[in-house]
Amino acid sequence: MNTVLRAVERTEFRNSALTKLRNEGNIPAVVYGNKLESKPIYINGADFIKTMREVGRNGVFPLDLNGQKINVILSDYQADAIKNEIVHADLRAVDMNKEIQADVRIALVGEAAGVKDGGVLQQSLHEVSVTATPSNIPQVIEVDISSLEVGETITVADLNAENFEIDHDSEQTVASILPPKVEEEINSGEEQEDGVPAQEEGRETEAESAGE
Repeated sequence: MNTVLRAVERTEFRNSALTKLRNEGNIPAVVYGNKLESKPIYINGADFIKTMREVGRNGVFPLDLNGQKINVILSDYQADAIKNEIVHADLRAVDMNKEIQADVRIALVGEAAGVKDGGVLQQSLHEVSVTATPSNIPQVIEVDISSLEVGETITVADLNAENFEIDHDSEQTVASILPPKVEEEINSGEEQEDGVPAQEEGRETEAESAGE
């Protein structure tokens, strides 16, 4: 990308100063890593959102700090769920030639054949940690489940991992199609908890008592 996100070093750390920054449309942040001493900064909120939309959650972008351009990646962030706003961001400086770890979302694509046959899709793993150079970290790992039949499972070993390494056990389950009877057994168990069998047992006990 050509756009450089400008950062300004923070010198005030009181809550009132943070509130003022946010009211002015800025986001308090920290930049660290790659031999860079951790520095408190703030960035323009609108510019940051625009940048993230352009490069993606795991994308690398240049940060201008005191005239020095640093390649960074969004490491973490905190958001206000009520206001739907990002209130703090952690930016990690990276060396484009050195591998780093990052979390990547797993997206299931397509409608499984087993679901069409009445099976139940269960996704056990929604995110994986990967190791790669910054430019090779994927934004999302898509998994085509259209051919997945009832009783079949997709594991980490089945994921397409080009130019990056997945830091999970290869046998860990990502998604599977449960047979319809599993759902029926669950429903049956709920009925038993509602007391239907208990009533039948009660009637039997009364009959035995009468016989005595």
